[in-house]
Amino acid sequence: MANLLDLRRRIKSVKNTQQITKAMKMLSAVNLRRAQERVLSARPFAAKMTEVLTELSGYADESYHHPLLDARGDSRYLLVLITADKGLAGGFNANLIKAAQAFLKEHDGKSVELLAVGRKGRDFYRRRSVEIVGEYIGLTGKGRITYAEAVEVAEDVMRRFRDDETLDKVFIIYNEFRSVLQQRVVVEQILPVARAEEETEGQTPQAETHIEYIYEQPPAEIFGKLLPRLIETQIFRALLESIASEQGARMTAMDAASKNAGELIDKLTLNMNRIRQAAITTEIIEVVSGSAAAQS
Repeated sequence: MANLLDLRRRIKSVKNTQQITKAMKMLSAVNLRRAQERVLSARPFAAKMTEVLTELSGYADESYHHPLLDARGDSRYLLVLITADKGLAGGFNANLIKAAQAFLKEHDGKSVELLAVGRKGRDFYRRRSVEIVGEYIGLTGKGRITYAEAVEVAEDVMRRFRDDETLDKVFIIYNEFRSVLQQRVVVEQILPVARAEEETEGQTPQAETHIEYIYEQPPAEIFGKLLPRLIETQIFRALLESIASEQGARMTAMDAASKNAGELIDKLTLNMNRIRQAAITTEIIEVVSGSAAAQS
C-alpha cells in the first residue's frame, strides 16, 4: 500500500501535468481561432478556382497540351502526405497514416513514392519500405502557414511531375477541418488536373450546360499562368485545413487529458485522506489503550 508521502508526490506530479495540458488547450484554442478564420476564407476561392479551371480545360482546344493537364499512364504515383510535426493530438496523425497505409494497400501493384510534409509521417515511413523522395519539416508545427511556404511545396510537386514523364499521378492526403470535434481525412488527386469530361465519365456535356468562354489572351498563356496557381492554391488550402484540424484535435485531446487528471487527483486525494484517517484512528486507539492499561 502506498504511504502518505508517495501519494502526496503523485498528486503533485498529476497537478503539474494538468497545468501543462490546460496551457496546451488554451494555446490550441487561440491558434485554432486564427486557423479556422483562414480556412473559411480560403475555401470559396479554392473551390471556385478549381471549378472554373476544370471546366475551362474541358472545353479547351484539343490541340492544346499542358504538362499539368496531359493524362499519362497509371503505374507510378507520388503521394503527398500532410501530417503534424508534433503529437499529443489524439488520433490526428494516426488517422492520416492509416489512410496512407490503406492507399498503399489499394495500389499494391503500383510504384508509390512519398513526399512527406510533417515529421510524424516522415518518421513513420522512414522505418518502412516506402521511398521518401522529399520532406518538409516545421511548416505546420508553428500553427500557421504562409502562401510562400505552400508555393515552395507546390513548385516541388509540379517540378517532379513536369520533369519526370514516368510519374503518372499525384495524390494528396490531409485532414479537412469540420469542427473542433470532427476532422475528415481527404484523399484526392491533384495532378494531372482533371478535365470537365473526366468528371462525367467520358460523357459529352449537355448543350444546355455548356458555357462559352471568351479568351482575352491565347489559351496557352492563360493556362500557363493559372494552372500552376491552381496547384498552389490546392496545396495551400490543404495545409490550412491540416493546421486547423491539428489544433482542433489537440484542443480536444488536452481537454480530455485535463479532465482525466482532475479525476485522478480526486481519487488519489480520497485515498490519501482514508490512509491519513486510518493512521489517526490507530493513534487514538493506541493512546486510549495505553491510558486504560495505566489506570488498571
